[in-house]
Amino acid sequence: MVSIGEKNKVTEKVVDLDFTQENPTKKIKILTLSDHPLSPSGVGTQTKYVIVELLKTGRYEFISLGGAIKHDNYQPIQIDEFKDSWTIFPVDGYGDPDTIRSILRTQKPDILWFMTDPRFYGWLWQTENEIRSLVPMVYYHVWDNYPYPKFNKVWYDSTDVVATISKLTSDIVKTVSPNVLERYIPHAVPDIFKKAEANQTSDVRRQLGIEDDRFLLFWNNRNARRKQSGSLVFWYKEFMDKIKKKDKNAKTTLLMHTEVNDPNGQDLYAIAEKLGLNAEDNKEFMVSSDKLSIENLSIIYSAADVTISVSDAEGFGLATFESLACETPIIATMTGGLQEQVTNLKKISDNIVNKRNAKNAGKAVEYEHGIGLEPASRSVIGSQEVPYIYEDRLCKEQVIEALTKMYEYGPEKRAEIGAKGRQHVLKNYNFKDFADSWDKLLTETHEKFGSWETRKGYKSWELRKV
Repeated sequence: MVSIGEKNKVTEKVVDLDFTQENPTKKIKILTLSDHPLSPSGVGTQTKYVIVELLKTGRYEFISLGGAIKHDNYQPIQIDEFKDSWTIFPVDGYGDPDTIRSILRTQKPDILWFMTDPRFYGWLWQTENEIRSLVPMVYYHVWDNYPYPKFNKVWYDSTDVVATISKLTSDIVKTVSPNVLERYIPHAVPDIFKKAEANQTSDVRRQLGIEDDRFLLFWNNRNARRKQSGSLVFWYKEFMDKIKKKDKNAKTTLLMHTEVNDPNGQDLYAIAEKLGLNAEDNKEFMVSSDKLSIENLSIIYSAADVTISVSDAEGFGLATFESLACETPIIATMTGGLQEQVTNLKKISDNIVNKRNAKNAGKAVEYEHGIGLEPASRSVIGSQEVPYIYEDRLCKEQVIEALTKMYEYGPEKRAEIGAKGRQHVLKNYNFKDFADSWDKLLTETHEKFGSWETRKGYKSWELRKV
């Protein structure tokens, strides 16, 4: 285990709430359901980004149900910077009908805004007649699915607005529910994600104990099965052995920023021991679970030679996106929103609708901002809630090929690719445009559909005679 930088500190406080007071400011009050906004997950992080920017306008108030993580206590908290304008309630899972009913009754929000995989919200849509009669529902569609999920049509159609995170999710909603109101709002990252100064990256490498000329591969994800954390370690070892056969002095490091003991993932230390990567003086494999500030994380991206994602499925992929903003090239599975990152948007139109180029299956393809890993195969999985969904599977040969290519590019070419990646981020995923789009969408939703006494555009269910 290695330690990098300072732990991220958030100023928060436990509060006693008084729900009897009227809101004299008449701000638009929004109830959010998502991963906890202070958690490191992609959904949680994006939730925080949106909320913070909207709060800065002075026109909004937020109540957040923070789910998807274990809690030490369940007392509501407020962020000092925003005080009464943002209250977070820790919850198990993503909430439940009684919690929603209670908040609706006591807090009277104007909009319900929820996100992540629809299967976590079946209970929410099943009670939409209780909710939508009072407030509009806005769903941020942050997952991908192929074949397109016709089983979700009833949920999409029972939502006032569906915002989509990528070109793929946009096409999913337009295809499955063409009559629903859809808005494309892709992810963005704050401007603080940018290339760090050379002295800063050297300092980080020195903290890690690795040389400036050592090839540094960075993986920043949750240690979960679909992220293929364990597979990457095995594939990395074979890549390392391969290049050392050509050059016995070759120096490489895989740095994994993740929780080692995540119950949904693999035992990375056991894998490292199996592969002979666990020696104390070994700099070829490292794991860090430090909670990093955005500033420190940005420096680590900048210090890396490449950031990699080998996920079987990915709604968007925040880590590789942050890496591009820091001018570090990426290696990524051509799945979900990752497709948009690794290449020029115009060149993936066929991929967006899943018309894959069969000749590239199982290959590492060089694109503008890195190397795209075209799935070698697809596996159909499912559950009672999600009857069918493909997972895009890679093979070790193409991952080793991609790592070898990126290694052999050398510093100058990698810097050139990374610079193009940052321009791609600034042009197509501008953070100001992202914040403005959410401001516009929520304001228009409030005006168009109203809430409570002004509620418009909702028809209650009617019982059919049989």
